[in-house]
Amino acid sequence: MTAPTFTPLTSFREYSTEEMLARACAFRVEMQRRRTVRHFSSRAVPREIIEECLLAAGTAPSGANLQPWHFVVISDAALKSEIRVAAEAEEYEFYHHRAPQEWLDALAPLGTNEDKPFLETAPYLIAIFAQSYGVLSDGRKVKNYYVSESVGIATGILITALHTAGLVTLTHTPSPMSFLNRICERPANEKPFLLLVVGYPADDAEVPALTKKTLADIATFL
Repeated sequence: MTAPTFTPLTSFREYSTEEMLARACAFRVEMQRRRTVRHFSSRAVPREIIEECLLAAGTAPSGANLQPWHFVVISDAALKSEIRVAAEAEEYEFYHHRAPQEWLDALAPLGTNEDKPFLETAPYLIAIFAQSYGVLSDGRKVKNYYVSESVGIATGILITALHTAGLVTLTHTPSPMSFLNRICERPANEKPFLLLVVGYPADDAEVPALTKKTLADIATFL
């Protein structure tokens, strides 16, 4: 067993209580501006911005620090078209055959259906894969732990980073998503976790009129 190695914590910054509250409030207000968008502009986004946001996502905590995620960034028009065709086929089956009426009723206020033009319009699609195990250089497999939790946290940081950079996103989860392994040429140890659509909103973009739960609804202090 490898002995643990530690270094001093030098990155922590302590703030006064007043500044802590101000920073927390400012972040909350900023995140309340974030909206999931389905109407994208085709306007180009510099790759460097996506790279910085991915590096931020890579700082996420993970089980045993095994970092069980892989991000495939797709900007090629032909690949985006192929993904749209495959996703819409799965979504058609979902909306017309698979989904129970209760689920369809819950989705009705969002106005969603099987048509996904944003998969071609947006400048970037980021396919996020969760790795059930890693593969060492000698071919040995290493089990990953808390994979869904780890990848979910990394995805949350990625969405936050993209919003902070001035972009909008859409979390898209056609089910099943195994077609992403084929199109993105990913190995068997990786399972599609989520397809993130990234770019600028269209000039005429609209979003559903929604409300969020109150603090009392989402938290209990004991």
